[in-house]
Formats: sequence, C-alpha cells, structure tokens
Amino acid sequence: MSQTSENKFIAAIVIVAAPFALGAFLLAWAPAGQYQLTNPHNDGYVQPRDVGGVVANTSRSTVSVFCDVPGKEGIGSAWATELEEVQYKDYEQVYITNYHVIEDCIGKEEYLTVARAYKKQIAAEIITIDKENDLAVLISTLRVPSLKISQSPPYVGYWVMTSGSADAYEGSVTFGTILNSSDDELFFTANVSHGNSGGPLVDNEGNVIGTVSWFNKKEQYNGAKSIDVMCSQILKCDGKFYWEW
Repeated sequence: MSQTSENKFIAAIVIVAAPFALGAFLLAWAPAGQYQLTNPHNDGYVQPRDVGGVVANTSRSTVSVFCDVPGKEGIGSAWATELEEVQYKDYEQVYITNYHVIEDCIGKEEYLTVARAYKKQIAAEIITIDKENDLAVLISTLRVPSLKISQSPPYVGYWVMTSGSADAYEGSVTFGTILNSSDDELFFTANVSHGNSGGPLVDNEGNVIGTVSWFNKKEQYNGAKSIDVMCSQILKCDGKFYWEW
C-alpha cells in the first residue's frame, strides 16, 4: 500500500470503530453516573457517596441540650437551622429540639444550656413551645453551621442518619432506613437511645427530614417527628403539610 492508501485504511477503521468505542464508554459511564446520584428526589434509597462528609456536616450542626434542674438533670439533643418566619427575624440561628427535653426547664431557664460535643456549655433560651407535637425552639449565643430542611419528602426505604447524645455519649451517629410513616411521624431503623431526643434525622444529602423523638424498647424501629408537624407552630406552610406528598 502507498502512504495515502494506508491513511485511508486507518481512517476507515477509525470510522467503523468509533461508534463501538463510544458505546462501550457510555456503558461503562452509566453505572458511574448512577453512583453519583444522592438527591432523594432521584434516588434517596442509596447511602451518600461521601458518608464521611454527611456525618461531619450533620455532627457539626448537632448540639447537646442540658436541662440540669437540681434533682432532674437531663441531656438531649438539638439541631441548628435558620428560619425565615416573622417570629424568628431577630435570630440568626435557632435550635430545634423536643418539648420533653426542655420541659423541666420551662420557667427555670437558668438551668438550660447547649454545647458542642464535650465542649463548654452555653446558656440557652426557649422561644417556642409546641407541647402537642413534642417540639421546641431554642436560641443561644452558641453558633454552629446550620442544617437545611429537605425539600423532598422521605419515602419508605430511604437511607437516613441520626446524630445526637445517645445515652449521654455526645456526638453519636447511627444509620438506617425509613421503615414507614404516619401523618406526623417517621419510623426508622437506626438505633437511638436516651439523649438522642431532639437530634436531627437526615437524608442522604444531609438535609433534615425529622426530629428524633422516641425509641422503641420492644420493636426494632424508632420514631421522629416529621417536618410536616412543624407547620403547626414553628413554620409557616402553604397548607397543612410542609411537603407535597
């Protein structure tokens, strides 16, 4: 063959082989693309691809709550966020927790503090109480990164994580899935204990979908108050529920 013929032959091979090479690349890339999906709206069933990142971010935004009324000392958890509602316009940041965590400190707020895991306790104040839904909003001069509320409702089987002070072990983390839900609660499989109450239940993007509220001594699931119930007294929602189911 002449040099020209050789070039033509090579060009012909490239033309024939290129579609096959492209197809092989797309087939190889498809699983990799799927591997990057972490948005619960698209694939909330998978664990986050950066589990350590979600753990670190959520833990930084979770604090321990101490209600140390003499003779009734207790510990719980809370998660930091920013709320745009009118009643919170004077506060750069608030902490969401359970009513039962701070109940004994109502009227005795000199005994109420919040703290990063095993760090100095900082005075806290109660500004909203929702006893019916077992929720409360606190403020404090303590500043930590804020968590975002998920814009996508959780579904059965979704990956979830909790952060809090399980059995007074501050900074505890557990993983699980959504087992089921009701109008006001999410049932999940991640282990929680005394002290987890008030901590965040987050999805695989690290966005909050609920506030951990109770654990089950007999069954293998636990409960969190759904973001939907925050529409009662904490959030201003367009309707009865925060999410459109």
